[in-house]
Amino acid sequence: MDSFIFEILNKLVAERYVISELTFVLPNKRAGVFLKQELAKQVNSPVFLPEIISVEDFVVEVSQLKQLNNLEVLLEFYALYTSITPKQELESFDRFSKWATIVLQDFNEIDRHLVDPVKIFNYLSAIQEINHWSLDPSPTKMIRGYLKFWKQVSRYYAAFSEYLLNQGLGYQGLIYKNAINNLETYLQSTKRKKHIFIGFNALNAAESRIIQALLHHQIAEVFWDADKLFLESPYHDAGLFMRRYKKEWPYYKSNPFNSITTHYTTPKTIHITGAPKQISQVKYVGELISALYTQHKLENTALVLADENLLLPILSALPSEVKSANITMGLPLAQVPLASFIDQWFKLQITASGRYYHKDIIGVLGHPFLAPLFQTNQDNHSQNIINNIRRDNLMALSCEELLALAPEAESPLRLLFEPCRANPKAAIQQLLRLFLELKKQYNDKGVNNTLYLEYIYRFSALFQQIENYDAVHNIVDSITTLQHLFKDVLTKETLDFKGQPLNGLQIMGMLESRVLDFETVIIVSVNEGILPAGKTKNSFIPFDVKIENNLPTYKEKDAVYTYHFYRLLHRAKAVHLVYNTEPEVLKGSEPSRFIAQLELEDHHQCRHQILTPKVPKISTSPLLVKKTKPILESLQALAERGLSPSSLGQYIRNPIDFYNQKILGLKENNDLEETIKATTFGSVVHYTLEAFYKPFVGQRLDIEKLLELKPKIEPTVRQFFKELYKKGDITRGKNLISFEIAKRYISNFIDYEIEFLKKGHIVQLKALEAPINATLDSSELAFPVCLRGNIDRIDTCDGTLRILDYKTSKVNQTDLNLVDWAPLIEDYKAHNKSFQLLMYAYILHKSNALPLPLEAGIYSFKNLNAGVIKFTKKDKPGRGAHKQTQITPKLLEAFEAQLKQLLSTLFDVDEDFIEKKV
Repeated sequence: MDSFIFEILNKLVAERYVISELTFVLPNKRAGVFLKQELAKQVNSPVFLPEIISVEDFVVEVSQLKQLNNLEVLLEFYALYTSITPKQELESFDRFSKWATIVLQDFNEIDRHLVDPVKIFNYLSAIQEINHWSLDPSPTKMIRGYLKFWKQVSRYYAAFSEYLLNQGLGYQGLIYKNAINNLETYLQSTKRKKHIFIGFNALNAAESRIIQALLHHQIAEVFWDADKLFLESPYHDAGLFMRRYKKEWPYYKSNPFNSITTHYTTPKTIHITGAPKQISQVKYVGELISALYTQHKLENTALVLADENLLLPILSALPSEVKSANITMGLPLAQVPLASFIDQWFKLQITASGRYYHKDIIGVLGHPFLAPLFQTNQDNHSQNIINNIRRDNLMALSCEELLALAPEAESPLRLLFEPCRANPKAAIQQLLRLFLELKKQYNDKGVNNTLYLEYIYRFSALFQQIENYDAVHNIVDSITTLQHLFKDVLTKETLDFKGQPLNGLQIMGMLESRVLDFETVIIVSVNEGILPAGKTKNSFIPFDVKIENNLPTYKEKDAVYTYHFYRLLHRAKAVHLVYNTEPEVLKGSEPSRFIAQLELEDHHQCRHQILTPKVPKISTSPLLVKKTKPILESLQALAERGLSPSSLGQYIRNPIDFYNQKILGLKENNDLEETIKATTFGSVVHYTLEAFYKPFVGQRLDIEKLLELKPKIEPTVRQFFKELYKKGDITRGKNLISFEIAKRYISNFIDYEIEFLKKGHIVQLKALEAPINATLDSSELAFPVCLRGNIDRIDTCDGTLRILDYKTSKVNQTDLNLVDWAPLIEDYKAHNKSFQLLMYAYILHKSNALPLPLEAGIYSFKNLNAGVIKFTKKDKPGRGAHKQTQITPKLLEAFEAQLKQLLSTLFDVDEDFIEKKV
């Protein structure tokens, strides 16, 4: 394959040009590298290298101005804005930047396309006045301010242009405009014999006028990469701009239009692949590159990312055998890991009010980029702090409290958590010191930290630049402003990669592909809304005003990408187009129009496939664990320690959960208790009632003494919350509601007891939170099993012995009805409460602690009006059934049979732990 650059060099040599005397002007610097490579191939003897320059550098040279980057332009504009705007009308930097960014883009477009600024700004101001015209002679303050803004835009433009020109500075558009003003001077003074413009397509008005002037003075030639098919088609966007130049430029009235080819119509096989979601595109591309690698076809392969946000996923998907790849596009700073940490740090500082919220602390300390600051050979201080926060339920901590948790990590903790909310200048200094410490730590750690050090350097330079501007113009007046400025820069700045530009796979964006040719082209994210981008409005200038003033609209911008897309196909032999079949909202839509156009053409063979994920058959069989000898030994040890109703209930509910927690010892995720958990709430109610009723043990309940408990409710409940909820805050939000509900539950319960006693009932308290145990030794079991439990309350009511359990959840009578015995050890949801009460009664009977018969029931604090909800054995379901509430020896004998069956299953080596659906 002969590249476009090769063809042009051949033509120049054939026309007897002395290559070393030429000045090559290219769309970008990247193309210059490939031009040098082609020159080296063609030259057989030593020659001086010709001058090779990008068009942007060339225009900067003609203009005699220094170009500012995006951040510098914004900061200089704010400096100018503050100097010419009345103090009472000044906006903070973060409010200013929201409209200034768009205004600057419009300034840029106006200047690049040489539009009369006075005319267009007057036009815009008049349109806004018409839009907001009203019969009301007194428009609102907002409308008055809005109209005033449009009248001031022209003033801002003129003042900003003068301000920059006086310093010899410029943004891109101003540089182009000034280059036109300096053009005659350049033409008279230049020593360049011939300017060779290669591979241009969409020129702005300034570029067009410069090139035409050079052509007119016969010191330039232009070589377009124009395909005859697109140039002669009156409607195809790939030839839109070149048709204009060929028709409108005076030079082409008498001179040929150079470099018209027919490469595009050479038959090609175009592989079109639809893949669901971005991740599938990325994985498919990884497999495709792996296949090309085995065929030794990567040296002349371009991977073009229409959606440049896919860069990092693509790099992760590259096969390990691909040792070299050149990335010609920049990595957006927003995607650098250090950016997410800085964003988290700003959030921590801005939202703090003397103390830091635990989630913000954990977010900062847990960030992987900070690991070297806290990791030692013996310990990880950041993880220790996080563990302490979770263990002690620390909702918020100050810097000093954090230091107390890990005094050995004082230096990095102060760098991160020293308060600086009120002092943005201190915040910048704090970040710069942090970057220095990170640099030192990554240098000390040594291996493979080059990329992280580059991240640190880039962000350090960014904040240093902000600090320098702030020292001169005093623009950062709050840490919020600093955060907004940082976020604004993230969207505009990139981290550039450096490497061997000609080796291996070439990874680039669409604009980086200009002038370059590859035998194999892979383009990813070929979706409408991405390639081309379609209608995107990031301008204050309306569509019709743009047309009136020859400013580019979305149509011209789409035509730019249309040309680049088709130009990539000109000389390619193999083309792979990959698109997303299931795009997300705001991230592209259906397959690009380019795919539909290709499929309608007769020139190429299109092979279209849709990838569908290979979904393996997922086994529906439940998880199964066989009882090995170590498991049986653990079960026997558990039997010796004692099995409670809750542990056996867990086995009934799901044997795998029982295995995980009781055999393996796995604990539930111990997240910080930000709002009071149900278990904590229940414990507070239980402990409060135990404290209140302890003096009554062995005595009859007394109305007067119960009334004396009422004033003690709030302090007692508060004390138990303090003990159980550690340092959690119960003074606000949901926690305050839980605190009030707990008080209400206790108060209502005491009121219920008092009313019950007033009706003449006699209640004598026998025990509270009574620990019970008994041993079940049976021939049906391989070894004795200890059964244990804790009963909330044992009393007698009018002579009837009762065992009672407190529940803060809602319980109904249906939850304690039992008809058949078998479901008791099978259906946890229906009968877990009955199983608990029966097991308490069984242990008491087995240990001869209490005589039978007795009753067992539950006090449900959400259903207190029901009183004691008793366990009830029914002989049949529905109405008319005989109901037995007394627990007798015969009833416990039937329960024992079920219990033995359950325990036999639990300890049987042939009965596996089998998962149940919960």
